[in-house]
Amino acid sequence: MLLISGIRISFEEPNEAAVEKACSTLNISDADISSFRLRKLSYDARHGTLTKVCSVILELRNPLDEKKLAGTIRNATLYSPVEFSLRPGKNPMDSRPVVVGFGPAGMFAALALAEYGYRPIVLERGQDADSRKEKVAQFYSSGTLDQNSNVQFGEGGAGLFSDGKLTTRTNDVLCDYVLRTFTEHGADDKIIYEAKPHLGSDVLADIVKRIRGRIIGLGGEVRFESRVDDIAVRAGRLVSLTTGRERIPVQLAIFAVGHSARDMTSLLMKRGADVTAKSFAVGLRIEHLQSDIDRSLWGKNAGNPLLPKGEYALSTTYGGRPVYTFCMCPGGSVVAAASGRGEVVVNGMSSSLRDGRNANGAVVASVDESEFGGDPLLCTAFQAGLEQEAYRMGGGLYAAPASDVGSFLGGKAGLKSGRVEPSYPLGVTAADLGKLLGPQLADSIRFGILEFSDKIRGFDSEDAILTGVESRTSSPVRVLRREDRQAIGIENLYPCGEGAGYAGGIMSSAVDGLRTAAAIIEKYRPAKG
Repeated sequence: MLLISGIRISFEEPNEAAVEKACSTLNISDADISSFRLRKLSYDARHGTLTKVCSVILELRNPLDEKKLAGTIRNATLYSPVEFSLRPGKNPMDSRPVVVGFGPAGMFAALALAEYGYRPIVLERGQDADSRKEKVAQFYSSGTLDQNSNVQFGEGGAGLFSDGKLTTRTNDVLCDYVLRTFTEHGADDKIIYEAKPHLGSDVLADIVKRIRGRIIGLGGEVRFESRVDDIAVRAGRLVSLTTGRERIPVQLAIFAVGHSARDMTSLLMKRGADVTAKSFAVGLRIEHLQSDIDRSLWGKNAGNPLLPKGEYALSTTYGGRPVYTFCMCPGGSVVAAASGRGEVVVNGMSSSLRDGRNANGAVVASVDESEFGGDPLLCTAFQAGLEQEAYRMGGGLYAAPASDVGSFLGGKAGLKSGRVEPSYPLGVTAADLGKLLGPQLADSIRFGILEFSDKIRGFDSEDAILTGVESRTSSPVRVLRREDRQAIGIENLYPCGEGAGYAGGIMSSAVDGLRTAAAIIEKYRPAKG
């Protein structure tokens, strides 16, 4: 196959025009092609003319022509789809592998194990996707929080209520495999080629349930409401897990518990795992009118149904501290993402259509582990302290502290009525968000908002709304592991994903889960019986 990149066409032209232009570039005809597909699609409005920038994959009828053209035509290279192909190892496995956590890392680890005949047992502290959505709806309507089944915990992980974004900064070749897996379980094929693919929180639940069905159909087992309360380690080796009153002997277990499972971090440290602090970020979620973001990005073409909803990813530094936007949700809403009582945490989500009135995104400032002496428990305590203070400033019942941007930039409390209405579902209370964050972080975010307005016109609009606190951008800790992916300090325990500090988002978490499962598959053969 040939990959031809850098093809530019008008944003109003159909995607097939990119294939025609690729053929013209290669000086070949339709008759020379046996198949084609779009590989990547993005939009470029930087030079005054809005264009689509495409990459196209062509399969020629004569493979020798592919090799010839790849060597002579600029922007044409040979391409082969990535396969997840492994050779099972020979070491005996006496019992089925256990996967703790059923977010992206745990899900893809379990799927890989199931595909190769290992019949994994999955333990998930939260509920299945449908029951979990009911619990979240109950929380939003009454303020009654289930600490094990909420926006953070349950089938699908935190990503289930966060737009299902599939953008990633990792270049791992398995990203293509992850995307194909999603399409095989019901996702739109466009996620394969979109530069910023997403599934939508309304669609992701059904995809996740189909993946669960695949795992079960291959002999795996998924147990919900099965929180791991303790682990037993003997001579530095994991020997059992305890869930409720049940003790489960294990030969090995993958721990993919997510970035909010602070109790698991403490447990692993207590049982001998080597856990260290890492950098993380905290800040606020900002809301604008989506129409304002569209106008800033697309200009006179804003509102054209051929264009996607405008989104941004911005970064700067303030006094050496990175400041950036995170998890931007076009046409979405702010989510109440607490997982512990007496804490307020915000996140964002969009439906697959992204047709809400507001756009929202996190504006966060990086916190270095050195600011806490490298102590992982101090890092998690700082996170929790911010969330508890946000709860107090919101006035209780999980209302969130909020401010209009004008008041925040002016260093005071204020929530003036304007064009933008806050979408946080449990209500907001006017607050001085600078006092919530402290002077260093608050000044960093103020600087970022002003800087970002140079890229997105109106980003610093006085009637934009800020809601706090955005504190779960990533895990503040890392469970150290060896090259074979076993935890340092506890053999046969395989930490992976966001909670272990090795990923950030659905894609990188899924890839880390696959890589971790591969380490097991290539070492062991499936247990008999």
